[in-house]
Amino acid sequence: MDFDNGAALGLAAAGLLKEHVLRHKRFVLEAGLTEAELAALEKRFGFEFADDHRALLAEVLPTGRGWPDWRAGDSETLRRQVDWPVEGVLYDVVENDFWYERWGERPSRDEEAVEQAKAHLATVPRMIPIFVHRCLPSGRGTFGYPVLSMHQTDIIHYGFDLLDYVSTEFYPGDPDRPTRHPMPIPFWDDLL
Repeated sequence: MDFDNGAALGLAAAGLLKEHVLRHKRFVLEAGLTEAELAALEKRFGFEFADDHRALLAEVLPTGRGWPDWRAGDSETLRRQVDWPVEGVLYDVVENDFWYERWGERPSRDEEAVEQAKAHLATVPRMIPIFVHRCLPSGRGTFGYPVLSMHQTDIIHYGFDLLDYVSTEFYPGDPDRPTRHPMPIPFWDDLL
């Protein structure tokens, strides 16, 4: 099933979440975020939700363990969740000697390596949490990107788009799921 806009993709994913909650009641769905709430979050954290992610959150707001509390969460917790992907890479730069070859030669001092890595990471798509450590690239006007499961530089595709992710996460083994090659995400795909 192909979607030609982010709103349709996000609404389809929201529909699957509603169906899951009716069957399993593992989490709660609240009323979706208003346009004002979405805009305030984007301003506070310095990113724009992708169109499919935005449409899902405008339709329903999943709450409970593992979901970012976009409406009532404290800023510090949300900031940690939003910063999780970059902080994970920086952790690996220091603790696991990670260095992305396209960044050039790694500085010998960890502090300098972290500063250079931060500068490079500021130029790549920002990954926004959906559920636990599953993330989707940010960016108004974008949709259909894969959801990545991210733990430091251990990254895997967890859905070729938002709808496939919801299906994968909450309906594992569904034989009706179509498959296709995910759209590339600069830098992050190189860590797969």
